Amino acid sequence: MNEEQLRALLQGVKDGQISCDSALLELKNLPYEDLGFAKVDHHRALRNGFPEVVFCQGKAKEHIIEILANLGQRSHNILATRATPEVYAAVQAAIPEASYSELARVITIVKEAIPKRGRVLVLSAGTADLPVAEEAAITAEIMGCGVERLYDVGVAGIHRLFDNKERLDEAQVLIVVAGMEGALASVVGGLTDKPVIAVPTSVGYGASFGGLAALLAMLNSCSAGIGVVNIDNGFGAGVLANSIIRAIHAGEV
Repeated sequence: MNEEQLRALLQGVKDGQISCDSALLELKNLPYEDLGFAKVDHHRALRNGFPEVVFCQGKAKEHIIEILANLGQRSHNILATRATPEVYAAVQAAIPEASYSELARVITIVKEAIPKRGRVLVLSAGTADLPVAEEAAITAEIMGCGVERLYDVGVAGIHRLFDNKERLDEAQVLIVVAGMEGALASVVGGLTDKPVIAVPTSVGYGASFGGLAALLAMLNSCSAGIGVVNIDNGFGAGVLANSIIRAIHAGEV
């Protein structure tokens, strides 16, 4: 249940269109519903602006399906991350409206229209970074952000980035996804006064240590004001971008 749905329910009780007993039934499973193997947080949309997101890795297929179906009963838009094609096949058989990005490993179920606000620009240093970049982009999109993509603009061919300088200027939030040495975040941070969210990826040769080199480079960037999320955490970057966009459009910043 989100804020709009709760307001409509309370207004219905106030106007006498909904009985108190019916309203109590609606609110019975707030703030969460115990499925035995999981406690589904139906209160999260009220607190954070978007329903609970399902992390599929390590979960049984039948558990994932039941959680998604339970969330879907509340007419929420649903996001599930780190889903394999096999998991999606099982989900899609039970929930035909489910969609899948194999590149991003993300399942989405759209139950209500998504009004777009703001301008989030997702940049990737290389094509190998696209799975994480797409996870960030799809996350921000389903949460209501207007998203643009600018891929394969790493520092090895930095003219590709400079050719798109106006797109950096037009964005309100920039998500920069890079592996190897992670230098793209510092470069972008030095070219814009907008919030930059840096995402290190595990892409790289041996001394990249599975993304640790890029993570440390981004944390030690000489470009001030860059925020850094965990290695390969495109989802976290998308959520943070949405929070910033929501704040901007609520007049909070």
